[in-house]
Amino acid sequence: MNEGLQLFLESFWPIVWGGVSGTIPLSLASFAIGLVLALGVALMRLSKNRIVSRVARFYISVIRGTPLLVQLFVIFYGLPSIGLTIDPWPSAIVAFSLNVGGYAAEVIRAAILSVPKGQWEAAYTIGMSPATTLRRVILPQAARVSVPPLSNTFISLVKDTSLASLILVTELFRVSQQIASATFEFMLIYLEAALIYWLFCLLLSGGQSMLEKRLDRYVAH
Repeated sequence: MNEGLQLFLESFWPIVWGGVSGTIPLSLASFAIGLVLALGVALMRLSKNRIVSRVARFYISVIRGTPLLVQLFVIFYGLPSIGLTIDPWPSAIVAFSLNVGGYAAEVIRAAILSVPKGQWEAAYTIGMSPATTLRRVILPQAARVSVPPLSNTFISLVKDTSLASLILVTELFRVSQQIASATFEFMLIYLEAALIYWLFCLLLSGGQSMLEKRLDRYVAH
């Protein structure tokens, strides 16, 4: 068997396992926390209180105006200088969650605003409180609108987790680096890593399509 093909096959599952055990859990945890944060920030942006709204705008501006790599390094390498040391995994989760929160907040805000005002008025007419209206009427409809952009955010996050290798988090790309350094087959191994990232993204895109169909029943026509 060709040596290159043999190395490709031998390294395939270790790299995939790096994705399954590292990349995917890191992405899911960061995305879940980031979505909760994003919802809170989106509601703050919609607040009639100017101070609350401006705080949310400032947060979004900082997150969207600075590179993710810089945010990651500030948390992992910068915070220890002021006496706050965070391990690699928590540092990565914090950085990625904050980043997702900044980008997803505007997506959620736009989705909420896209729901016709008549939906709010109809809910109030039958006695629903603003919180209940938001939870039971507005958010289910906004969810359908926000699925495509939020799915794209998640797919981007899966790829962005490769940056966590720079703070020694063991995930897909970190495993690829270790194999490439040991074999000196950098082109082959990094192309293999790219292939695996692509396969993961294809699976996620399929899941996105299924979720869109499921949520379609919540759309107001």
